[in-house]
Amino acid sequence: MQFDAALAAQAAFAEAESELGSDWDAAVELEETFSSNAGSTAREAYEALLSLATRYPQAHAFQAFCIYITWQQVTEQTIAHHFETGMRLSESYLAARGGKNQQHLDYVAELLESFRAGLGLDEEDEIVIEFRKDTPKGGD
Repeated sequence: MQFDAALAAQAAFAEAESELGSDWDAAVELEETFSSNAGSTAREAYEALLSLATRYPQAHAFQAFCIYITWQQVTEQTIAHHFETGMRLSESYLAARGGKNQQHLDYVAELLESFRAGLGLDEEDEIVIEFRKDTPKGGD
């Protein structure tokens, strides 16, 4: 990968404050639990963060954060469930693209490839192909 998912998660989480409104404090508590624990405690906090994300489908930074921490779950416990979750979250994120940060879009597209590769699905699906077509080419 061309970026650090943990650092991207921190940045996305900071951006998510305005997206979560009254649930921000709960998200902070869950993130702190997730980041400072391991095993079942961290997994429960992770699942609660994903549950919170389902209530905020337009919270783009928070959605990206959840994808990044799913990659962290993959590195902690390399099981198909985490790859599948990451793939599902990434595909949903890329399919509904309006108003998203380009850097998050690029990172999520890269993670989608990694989630797919982890499941042995090396060919790009049509969501990634469409994303690549729509992504401007060139440098800064």
